[in-house]
Amino acid sequence: MSYHLIDLVQSLDAPRILVLGDLILDRYLWGNAERISQEAPVILLREEKQELRLGGAANVANMLRGLDAKVTMAGVVGDDRDGEDMIAALKAVGVDCSTILTDRTRPTTTKQRLIGHAQHRHPHQMLRVDRESREPLELIYATQLLDRIIGQISQHDAILISDYAKGVCTPEVLKRVIEVARDAGKPVIVDPAPMDEYSRYAGATAMTPNRTETGKATERTIRNYTDAFAAGRQLVNQLGLDRIFVTLDKDGVAVVRADGTSESFPTRQREVYDITGAGDMVLATIGLGAAAGWDDADLARMANISGGLEVEQVGVVCLSRDELVRDLLQERSRDENKTYELEFVSRHVQARKQIGQKVVFTNGCFDVMHIGHVSYLKQAAALGDCLVVAINSDQSVRTLGKAPDRPIFPQEQRANMLAALECVDYVVVFNEQTPRKVLEEIRPNVLVKGGTYQINEIVGREIVQAYGGEVLALGETPGVSTTEILARLRGDGPMRFAA
Repeated sequence: MSYHLIDLVQSLDAPRILVLGDLILDRYLWGNAERISQEAPVILLREEKQELRLGGAANVANMLRGLDAKVTMAGVVGDDRDGEDMIAALKAVGVDCSTILTDRTRPTTTKQRLIGHAQHRHPHQMLRVDRESREPLELIYATQLLDRIIGQISQHDAILISDYAKGVCTPEVLKRVIEVARDAGKPVIVDPAPMDEYSRYAGATAMTPNRTETGKATERTIRNYTDAFAAGRQLVNQLGLDRIFVTLDKDGVAVVRADGTSESFPTRQREVYDITGAGDMVLATIGLGAAAGWDDADLARMANISGGLEVEQVGVVCLSRDELVRDLLQERSRDENKTYELEFVSRHVQARKQIGQKVVFTNGCFDVMHIGHVSYLKQAAALGDCLVVAINSDQSVRTLGKAPDRPIFPQEQRANMLAALECVDYVVVFNEQTPRKVLEEIRPNVLVKGGTYQINEIVGREIVQAYGGEVLALGETPGVSTTEILARLRGDGPMRFAA
């Protein structure tokens, strides 16, 4: 499945996405929590640096830019320094800010976080101070905001609503935006505020509430997928949604559709350092995929990946498409099955090269695995980030003029033996006498061979050298070779190996 998702990510263009919601400015003060203050029983934090990050709907816009979408931001800021910093930060990452209004009756929503570390351990949040207004937008500002948004909807591929209950997403604003987007055939994806009543989101295409939000809106306890499905069906029916993505933190995502079907998408366990921004990342990923026309199963799987990556970071961190691909590749590397068709390996290799990884290639029969093979494969793997091993099929071995009883082991067993080695990432079986076809398809950065080969004897060297790749001969382990081992097993010599 990761192969399919990698393909989706790499085939994305730059969809245009409009984000509507509450803009939040996150200010971080990082320091060393070195001792207890003499003035009061509190930790004394010695400041080391300050940092400004985009939060709330602004963070969704920032994350979308990190994923190479074209983004228009709709919302309000106050007439203050924080508002100026907000707009400057959005413009710095390429967000269109023409639909942001300045509301002189309210402050820019700002969260100040104090982050401390001690004795070189992982930093942790110690305190947060919020400055905000939760009052709904005054009618004059709501009308001006709508006037700017409505004319933009038809020019975008998807509309994302990021509601943090700070007053921008009023029922009147949302109703009009959802109606116009529906009429224009544009998907509307909502990350709802934690409230008891969700009628303001009626008619949206989809929602992405978390476990707590879903429980609060439906007056249910969401313990498992069964609970999530029941709650999801309730909200889909009540609000006229096409589908809902109930995010269940460590348990993954539950999808419920308007046709009554539901599906669970578990996720793998992660080291959780900070959940800040995970919901924004999920909304950004689902919005990006919805704009590109992905189906809901792929949206859920990618939401698991992006949300999981986000909680592994401290604070709000913007992810890139390359990071999503890298994580998908790592997920595939955990799979014990490493033997694939050439097309599959080629696509994965191209993905790895696009994120800057160095691909190493070697080939052989690997009929009777021995210490010489293992030693040189470890050496080969150390030359790059990924090792591809191509092996001759049984038919290919028979055409090489080896002994009549070769191969000793069938290709499936030989492939499985190689796949069991941690240093090997992919195994591909080829039927031809030489690996030239595989080399032309994969185009590795490095071609290596072990044993007694000289560089000018390595098959396919001209292919790799033609596009600037390296060709290396790694040598052999003295006293050990497949031919000698088989001769001894057949009784042609003493069973004695070099120490």
